[in-house]
Amino acid sequence: MNATQCAVGPRLRITEIFHSLQGEAAAAGWPTVFVRLTGCPLRCVYCDTAYAFHGGTVRDMDDVLREVGRHPARHVCVTGGEPLAQGEACRALLSALCERGYAVSLETSGALSIAGIDPRVSRVVDLKTPGSGEVDRNDWTNVELLGEHDQIKFVLADRLDYDWAVEQVRGRDLARRCMTWFSPVHRSLDPRCLADWILEDGLPVRLQLQLHKLLWGEAPGH
Repeated sequence: MNATQCAVGPRLRITEIFHSLQGEAAAAGWPTVFVRLTGCPLRCVYCDTAYAFHGGTVRDMDDVLREVGRHPARHVCVTGGEPLAQGEACRALLSALCERGYAVSLETSGALSIAGIDPRVSRVVDLKTPGSGEVDRNDWTNVELLGEHDQIKFVLADRLDYDWAVEQVRGRDLARRCMTWFSPVHRSLDPRCLADWILEDGLPVRLQLQLHKLLWGEAPGH
């Protein structure tokens, strides 16, 4: 076999890999290694990681796994951008992390199919609200694929977003499928208002604040 015939393992375009505390969802507070993949087909108006839309560095899978292994954490979060925009390479990374014994989560927009992802991964699906500007991109077939190991997140910019999200939770019986989170857009929706609305409506959802922003603000690498 000549050099051009040699098999080449998956390669990924990576924006950053860093060690911090998980700030969101069920693993909030756990020391976690974040693998941020580059690229996203969406342009949510409140996006706080637009720096991951372009650039990045193409790296071999083994190189990524070695860097993850240098950090003293058993939780790994694969995020973006939109990590599933890198297709089978992303799925291969998720499975490789699971094989190494990590507790693995995937943060995805819900615009791309979550089918075929290693069942050991906790899929955190961020369903897009009207206030995001990308509500029409939701792939609602993903909801049928969710199980109790997975999570749904709504990021809410205002009362209109909240009312829309309530319709989805009740109409699609989302909370029966998996843990469902309501999160206010940072510095846009007062979290105390959101808390009051949830209590008034008796919703079976959990309020989520972004722990990393409470601790470090907008500092990169957190």
